[in-house]
Amino acid sequence: MTRFVHEAAASRVVFGAGRVAETPAELEKLGERALLIADGSAARLETGLWLGLSSVAAATIDEVRQHVPVEDADGARALARKRGADSILALGGGSTVGLAKAVALTERLPILAVPTTYAGSEMTPVWGLTDAGVKTTGRDLGVAPATVIYDPELTYSLPASTTAASGLNAIAHCADALWASGRNPLTDTMAERGIASLTAGLPGAVADGTDAEARELCLVGAWLAGATFAAAGSSLHHKLCHVLGGRFDLPHAETHAIVLPWATALAVEHVPDAGAILGRALGVSDPVAGLRDLAARLGAPSRLAQLGLTRDQALDLADQIPLKALATPFPVSRDALRTLLLEATVGPDQA
Repeated sequence: MTRFVHEAAASRVVFGAGRVAETPAELEKLGERALLIADGSAARLETGLWLGLSSVAAATIDEVRQHVPVEDADGARALARKRGADSILALGGGSTVGLAKAVALTERLPILAVPTTYAGSEMTPVWGLTDAGVKTTGRDLGVAPATVIYDPELTYSLPASTTAASGLNAIAHCADALWASGRNPLTDTMAERGIASLTAGLPGAVADGTDAEARELCLVGAWLAGATFAAAGSSLHHKLCHVLGGRFDLPHAETHAIVLPWATALAVEHVPDAGAILGRALGVSDPVAGLRDLAARLGAPSRLAQLGLTRDQALDLADQIPLKALATPFPVSRDALRTLLLEATVGPDQA
């Protein structure tokens, strides 16, 4: 008999082309003095919006780093306290939302997230901080953004390579949810729809960044992926990618894109119904081959070595990760982990 507990963060979602114009009105509902956080590209993209918020800005941060270094989080928290911020606007990708969450974790300020990629973190209560090469993650409903504005037009300027990697990262959120401990019938349904939407939209979005229908499909998929991940939790894939990113400062989305087929291959051996759901969503009989084919069609990197990881680093990491930390509902042997990381790094022919 199926037994589960379903817990999800509640966010107000405002979706549609042109909805970014409603940012000031949505921000007013959360506070009067906002800490504005954007990565440099997002701030330049929406210069008019950024300048238009100056009257409600307690302070601004226009440069962020991936994996949220603890020193960046400490500085942003101190700035929010010093300027009396009562809310946070996060405009940009996953790193921007991540920094906003780090501030909310200690300062308990509501977040308005305006994502410009398909990271999905805007829908989750998961935070992450990196200190001395070690990435620590946690779950706190207080860091989940109170409001999210999804505007497909904000993704038009995403380079093709970023679109591909970010979209595959979103698919990874859905896939990992299919074998996570918090999996349930609702998350299975959301994951399948999310993967199908991303699979349908990504080729068009990569081929033509201004393809409105493709961009909307991708953003719907990213929304579902984040919400699915928020409810089901993380497992093998994300645990590995967080360790890789924190230890070696690898680019977040690209790391997820590369590891996904290898983690999936191991997981579906133990959770065959997850493979069936993945296959239906991808429109293929073999979900692992389907993921690899999709990544190749999108021009995404296929080996961690392309990101700078070496064979020796992969093997050392495989020997060091506590197996219990992988949070899988099935056993993972040290040999299986070593094979996964080695093949993801240099390929099966060189493993």
